[in-house]
Amino acid sequence: MLKELAKNRIFQKSHRYAEVARRLEQQIRDGGMVAGSRILGERELAKVLGVSRVTLRRALCELRDRGILVSDEAKGWFVAPPNVSEQNVLRSFSEMAAARGLSSGSLVIRSVVRIASFEEAEMLSLPAGAKVFDLERVRTLVGEPVGIENSLIPLQRAPALPATDFARQSLYTALRDAGAAPAVANYVLSATAASTEHAHLLNVPEGTALLAANAIARDSNGVPVELSKTVFRGDRYRFLTTLRAEQR
Repeated sequence: MLKELAKNRIFQKSHRYAEVARRLEQQIRDGGMVAGSRILGERELAKVLGVSRVTLRRALCELRDRGILVSDEAKGWFVAPPNVSEQNVLRSFSEMAAARGLSSGSLVIRSVVRIASFEEAEMLSLPAGAKVFDLERVRTLVGEPVGIENSLIPLQRAPALPATDFARQSLYTALRDAGAAPAVANYVLSATAASTEHAHLLNVPEGTALLAANAIARDSNGVPVELSKTVFRGDRYRFLTTLRAEQR
């Protein structure tokens, strides 16, 4: 009996903190608190919500770990700037943003058809001299630049791409319409420093730490459909994954 009561109390406490986190997140999503704004102090906020500071602190840490809040030891808790969180799911930048309820946009830097280099042709399993569609865009969240994305697509897989307005259209949607939907991708993350061009396009100081993502996306038959290189602002991008122990 005592064990059951203890279990119920633990469950209630866990449910309580999750509910507090949900309420705070919903208020942020609804526009009740804007990016960069300071929320109430922990003592006052706990009183308003009718919970203990321990429960509140756990809820705040949960939101911090998910990139919704940021904390400053001296100044308190603040609403984090919008960022995109990528999980172990292959989807477009637009789809990732939509999943978080954020508006995304694109500024097209380059949209041309050209001959693939020897290395590009090899990575895309193309013959020498094959044509690729070369698309480079600045990706934005809520109007703010967060990344620079360069995609190379074998032109033979989607001949209509050069006539598409990628300031408005999703590349992955266009590829699906062409029957070249990406199904799996090899994805490599590394650190890099912002070049002069990156700094200008992303509105950050030159040398700022960025996250570089290189990927080869393949269709359901394992045929390469996209070779991409992207740099993200480190304060606007998070990659979430699940690691499992190796079976011995």
